[in-house]
Amino acid sequence: MVGVAPRWPRSWAALLGFLGVAAGAFGAHGLRDLVTPEQLNTWETAADYQLLHAIALLGLSTWQQSALSSRLQSWLLLACGLMVVGVLLFSGSLYLLVLTNISAFGPITPLGGVALLMAWSILLGCGLVKGNNASTPLS
Repeated sequence: MVGVAPRWPRSWAALLGFLGVAAGAFGAHGLRDLVTPEQLNTWETAADYQLLHAIALLGLSTWQQSALSSRLQSWLLLACGLMVVGVLLFSGSLYLLVLTNISAFGPITPLGGVALLMAWSILLGCGLVKGNNASTPLS
């Protein structure tokens, strides 16, 4: 029997979504006259990725809760965690780069990208599992 799925992925999805909308609005209205067009584009990229992954995380949390096998649930939960870490590192480093103009934040961005790629790779594997139930290789 599969245990009760944790609710933190939904909470993180909501938080990242809320903050992503706020970041997008701040970029459009608060930063427009304060930063270069290139920096504004960087900010918008960060907000777009954050919002996209907040929505993906929300869907993923639903999939994780309905998974029939505990092993599949575990893989999906790992993907959730990697997605949260990926957004924090990817978007967070871009926000900091724009706000502080400290180039040392730049090398953090690819680490977030790698975490996001790992999350999506895990999802690919989970999606390829036939039936997503206890008789599958991931169960």
